[in-house]
Amino acid sequence: MEKQLTKLNIFSASGIQMKTFHITWLMFFVCFFGWFGLAPLMPTIRQDLHLTKGQVGNTIIASVAATIIARLFIGKLCDTWGPRKTAVRLLLVGSIPVFLVGLAHDYTSFLLFRLAIGVIGASFVITQFHTSMMFAPNIKGTANAVTGGWGNLGGGVTNMVMPLIFAAIVGFGYTKAEAWRYAMIVPGVMMLAIAYIYYKYTKDTPNGNYDEIGHTAHANKKTDWSVLADWRIWALTIAYAMCFGMELTFDNVASLHFVDNFHLSQSSAGFWAGIFGFMNIFARALGGIASDKVGSKFGMKGKGLLLAGVLLLEGCGLLLFAQAGSLLVAIICMLTFALFLKMSNGATYGIVPFINTKNVGLVSGIVGAGGNLGGMLFGFLFKSTTITYVEAFTYIGYIIIVVSVIILITRFTAKPETIEETDSSIAVA
Repeated sequence: MEKQLTKLNIFSASGIQMKTFHITWLMFFVCFFGWFGLAPLMPTIRQDLHLTKGQVGNTIIASVAATIIARLFIGKLCDTWGPRKTAVRLLLVGSIPVFLVGLAHDYTSFLLFRLAIGVIGASFVITQFHTSMMFAPNIKGTANAVTGGWGNLGGGVTNMVMPLIFAAIVGFGYTKAEAWRYAMIVPGVMMLAIAYIYYKYTKDTPNGNYDEIGHTAHANKKTDWSVLADWRIWALTIAYAMCFGMELTFDNVASLHFVDNFHLSQSSAGFWAGIFGFMNIFARALGGIASDKVGSKFGMKGKGLLLAGVLLLEGCGLLLFAQAGSLLVAIICMLTFALFLKMSNGATYGIVPFINTKNVGLVSGIVGAGGNLGGMLFGFLFKSTTITYVEAFTYIGYIIIVVSVIILITRFTAKPETIEETDSSIAVA
């Protein structure tokens, strides 16, 4: 009988646990690529559809708003359907608006397509849930951080690659107005391909799919909404709004910020925006690894202190980025706050699996939705006609610092059964 792994070997693809590990982060990567495929092309789209700053802001809000509700539902569906079926169905349904967004020819239709595409952002919850099923408590934080970080990497790669795909299509003789539409076919095809791979090569648990091990009947129980009374969940939700919410926002506005403030070309702006996302290849994992290490020595209290610290540094770094007067200084400050932002993402989900072990999917969904809620609320600052992007970054920096203090005074303690499970898993290792 298969069991949860107590060690993570990222270079291995043997066993259902590691196959699932690699396929689930790749699934999130592809969804992220499609989710933010339009962001680096916004300078062209803005001109093509004659969008005002407020309208651009509304499309940014729409791109993350739908995911808030979707993440709550996806968490529950993972508990009932299983992560495998949930992922495949989300990919198939989510690919439709990705393929069809090229049919948008005015602000309203483009807004609705971005709203629909936002649903695929819920893939994150599947990745975190599925990873938690495959790894023991002593390594969950690290495994979740790596899959989450490598999935988020799609946001960096799409900022780099989509302008190149766009340029290649223009090179074949198509107009810019046609090129951004055809470019979105690429992530749509990628989503269909990964749907097949997910269905073919993953299992819900190390012991098999839910319907094979009789889990489905057991899972069809009433949702335990009592978890909503746990303040720790809401503290983590707010924290994730500050880190992942800021990441979503930056992925959406970075290219426009570099074009408007530093007068870069669309391709150059996409490259530097991509560097921000590319740091997920290690930074989120670093946060998860640190969370596991600190947790093994200082318990849940140590995990909470780590999260508060990296949030504080993220906020300070963002304030410096907002005041950067040259491109070089802006890039240095961006890399600084990006490091701590992505570490905060990992540190948050280094705590999530231990808050309520009987409702991991629901808790993951709630906290994950918090990230999108943060992105949506930040979007209102960037759509304002009276607030500049620089001022918006400054306000958010101060808000993040305040939230870091809230996390500092929150007591993160594991339930007794969680501690027992963790101890036994470490003993097995």
